[in-house]
Amino acid sequence: MHAAALNVLVASPLEPEYAARIEAVDSSVRALYAPELLPVPRYPCDHAGVPRKLTRDELDRWAQLREQADVSFDFDWQSPADMPKLCPRLRWVQGTSAGIGGFLERTGLDKSDLVFTTAAGVHGTPLAEFALLGLLHFAKGMPQLARWQRERHWQRHTAGQLAGSTAVVIGLGGVGRDVARLLAAAGLRVIGCGRPGRSYDIPGVASYADTTRLHEVLPQASALVLACPLTEQTAGLIGERELAALPPGAVVVNVSRGQVIDEPALISALSGGHLAGACLDVFAVEPLPPSSPLWAMDNVIVSPHSAATVAAENRLLTDLFTDNLRRWLAGQPLRNLYDRVAGY
Repeated sequence: MHAAALNVLVASPLEPEYAARIEAVDSSVRALYAPELLPVPRYPCDHAGVPRKLTRDELDRWAQLREQADVSFDFDWQSPADMPKLCPRLRWVQGTSAGIGGFLERTGLDKSDLVFTTAAGVHGTPLAEFALLGLLHFAKGMPQLARWQRERHWQRHTAGQLAGSTAVVIGLGGVGRDVARLLAAAGLRVIGCGRPGRSYDIPGVASYADTTRLHEVLPQASALVLACPLTEQTAGLIGERELAALPPGAVVVNVSRGQVIDEPALISALSGGHLAGACLDVFAVEPLPPSSPLWAMDNVIVSPHSAATVAAENRLLTDLFTDNLRRWLAGQPLRNLYDRVAGY
């Protein structure tokens, strides 16, 4: 007796080899894969891309594929908010981002009966490397060295050292865990900060506090790394008061979401000299407006929300998704199940 077919829609750009791996999970899996109908990636591992100008027949083909989908790899590129209606058989969507809470709320999909899983864990290592890069950049005086190099100016000087300093890492999920591990390996003392009422046991974390005790730990931090999801509890978590609690010369790294920090307060703390620098992959408004003062500040690293995107991303996403597909077929719990109450 053969298992019923499970139709898996590949809804965002993915290389043929990975679509084949999805179909190879089980004889019952059928990949609905039509790359000629998907948006054109702007760069490797781009899961948004530029929508093609499809003919009416091609749009009808895409609609037919959606109607057959039981599971979807990523959200529909054309009309994600309408997936419950346009994909009548759909039961589960595997996201390609770790932070899908805001997207689900904006589209209203959080009110649907669909199961969602995130890409948590896929982006932890590159984001941890980006955080370490930012801290090393300012500890080693790279802005000054760059100025001196442009001026052909030779001057012996004294640089800082990360080892022995303290970092507060807010958010102890997949990204925060990888950040803590890497910073601890670089010799920093890591204070982990998570949700109230939760307990953690994470390699590399020397001590813990919850977000209600931020003002106890921020004065100890020469580095503050934001790695938490954006939720009602974390929106605006770091404001003028929290930035002022950091010691003079501290560095802020944000690999979370721009709305977690009060951006005008951050700009003020940077321009006024209280903070030594900021390493930012996310911003309150994206793309970062040309009028933002952050562009012109030499004590700021501006990254266009790309620190998590590495060449291996699609392979890692496929690893996660195929593992989850096997779990789905076996009736086992899925990895990275989105929690509607927690918002991630």
